[in-house]
Amino acid sequence: MQVNPFRKPRWTRAYSFALVTGGLFLVSWAAQAWFQLLALRADAADHGQVLTAGQFWAQFLASTFENWQSEFLQLVWQAAGLALFYHWGSSQSRESDERIEAKLDALLRQRGVDPTSGAEAE
Repeated sequence: MQVNPFRKPRWTRAYSFALVTGGLFLVSWAAQAWFQLLALRADAADHGQVLTAGQFWAQFLASTFENWQSEFLQLVWQAAGLALFYHWGSSQSRESDERIEAKLDALLRQRGVDPTSGAEAE
């Protein structure tokens, strides 16, 4: 039985990384809610108060958005900073480009193609 290389993969296989990431996100978010609920209940009990749903949701959403803000700012800085430094031509990006170009030139010469013109050498 031959497998058609142009056949679309099943949905679960095509999006497996997104599904696993989404599952881990939901599990960690539920764990955050659970442990925050336990901590807020204990804090309310220490002060002789009863925890209300409004207090819980306000605290839970505030801590969620604080966490997301710090993580997204870090991620944006890493992505934007790397793109900016690459655009400016940092020494690491120039070295990498030069090495890749040298390897491609060597491969072209092996195949009998002049790297400067792209024409086959005779």
